[in-house]
Amino acid sequence: MENVYQNALYFELISAGFNVEPQKAIDVFYKTHLVGKYKADLLVNDLVILELKAVDYLVESYELQLINYLKATDKEVGLLLNFGSKPEIRRKAFENSRKNLRKS
Repeated sequence: MENVYQNALYFELISAGFNVEPQKAIDVFYKTHLVGKYKADLLVNDLVILELKAVDYLVESYELQLINYLKATDKEVGLLLNFGSKPEIRRKAFENSRKNLRKS
């Protein structure tokens, strides 16, 4: 079901003029080492990670997952969107100045 919401949100954001990349691979770092890639549900304007869920309610582990993505990538802002029985939004931020990422 999350894929259906992802597709609909993708088209709405594109229609609103945003640059949106679905299932965008983002480099993940451990200290200064590239250790893999994470696929963001949606990446908006190469700045904001959108993590989508379709569950009864959001649990802390979903929020922690998004925070870990922000800590391990060069992205600073993430939105956790739940399209379940009770729509919910959580905004998370983690400044790049607090990260020890490889410089390009």
